[in-house]
Amino acid sequence: MSDPEQELGITESKEHATGDWYAEVVQKAELADYAPMGGFIVTRPRGYEVWERLQSYLDGWFKDTGVRNAYFPMFIPENYLEREKEVVEGFDPEVAWVTHGGYDELEERLAVRPTSESIIAPYMSQWVRSHRDLPLRLNQWCSVVRWEATETKPFFRTKEFLWQEGHTAHHDHEEARQETLLRLDQYERLYEEVLAMPVLRGRKPPHDKFPGAHTTTTVEALMPDGKSVQGATSHNLGTSFAEAFDIEYVDEDEDTHLAHTCSWGVSWRALGALIMTHSDDQGLVLPPTVAPTQVVVVPIWGAENKESVVGYATELAEDLEAAGVRVKLDDRENRNPGFKFNEWELKGIPLRIEVGPNEVEDGEVTLVHRPDGESLPVDRAGAVKAVEEHLDTVYGKLYARAEETLEGEIREAESREEILGTIGQHGGYVKCGWCGDPACEEPIKEPVAADIVMVPLDRDAEPIHDECAICGADAGETAYFAKSY
Repeated sequence: MSDPEQELGITESKEHATGDWYAEVVQKAELADYAPMGGFIVTRPRGYEVWERLQSYLDGWFKDTGVRNAYFPMFIPENYLEREKEVVEGFDPEVAWVTHGGYDELEERLAVRPTSESIIAPYMSQWVRSHRDLPLRLNQWCSVVRWEATETKPFFRTKEFLWQEGHTAHHDHEEARQETLLRLDQYERLYEEVLAMPVLRGRKPPHDKFPGAHTTTTVEALMPDGKSVQGATSHNLGTSFAEAFDIEYVDEDEDTHLAHTCSWGVSWRALGALIMTHSDDQGLVLPPTVAPTQVVVVPIWGAENKESVVGYATELAEDLEAAGVRVKLDDRENRNPGFKFNEWELKGIPLRIEVGPNEVEDGEVTLVHRPDGESLPVDRAGAVKAVEEHLDTVYGKLYARAEETLEGEIREAESREEILGTIGQHGGYVKCGWCGDPACEEPIKEPVAADIVMVPLDRDAEPIHDECAICGADAGETAYFAKSY
């Protein structure tokens, strides 16, 4: 018979077998399983709850800034998608089509939404008539399907994924620009205040912005293996979609104008980045902000003191729950303390509280931090307040460690050879002067599979070097090269 404790633990190395390690953490921490169709996953309750907590933060911030949630059909008529092709090209290979309803062939194919501009924009054009109807701010939480041909990875890249997509209409360019930056601010806040992950803010280079967009802004997160993750994007679409879908308004002088539109979104790729950033060879590590259970109380007893120890631990758990802490009491009799410790470390509980006969006698509890195993005794009388403070400390530890990783992995280069050598040896971000020609990306992309993940948000920022590191022409701006998930 196999040893359940061996089955419970992580067997792969984060450093040496990152992909296998990641897949093992996702499954053994009970976040997701693989679906019978390749490229799809089943999100388990623990994984979905992390997504719900992320969602609740963002949803509240959106509503505080005038956004209203709506829901549009997941099926999009082919003629609607054709109108979007006036603006957006490239989705065709990724679109899943419905051709039959029951036994009957449909008169018109229906696309399973790869994104929703083509179904939302026509209704925005109906709902916007006057300048008084603006700004119009809509958001929907939904899933989309993109029939990716590339290798899939749970949360990072799946054929169906969960996300939110905001769609807004505005009077003019400046209002749309402010909207774009507002959503970028909220995404940065999500990563830094909820997920304990510092990010870089920037723009996508012109050849990589959302098709038809005036500007695509991004937050980029660095993973411990030196690859970048596009954490979220916010697009100023200008008037391109308004032209394609007739989104117009009449101003105070009875003149007709095209609206300026924006779209912005974050997907559950954020969960993949969260798992990859903080977790370790013991399993999942979650910040207290999104952890389904923030604290586990583990009583450790012998036959002669079981009643007093379990009673002491139960009262503590009840006090924590009354204070709003998400707490679990693990008083199972069929598992020893070591097994329990390993199980809750694997599942990412930020703070463990150990209660044994010594703690009962001394009027204390022992707190153990998940990120680094630091163990500290605290008085039982002040335990609730101490727990709240230590949850903040755990968050701070996670952020500090991720910040140290990011700061140490941003390097400069002045030549193609330096870029290739730095990325090949260290990974991370390499910033250099860039002339703005997309062709200068290819000499980096082909040898090391790195590309320009962003350029500075400020269009007027001086380039880091005067010459393009690839071709030697005058540099127009700074480019950040990195490998990406």
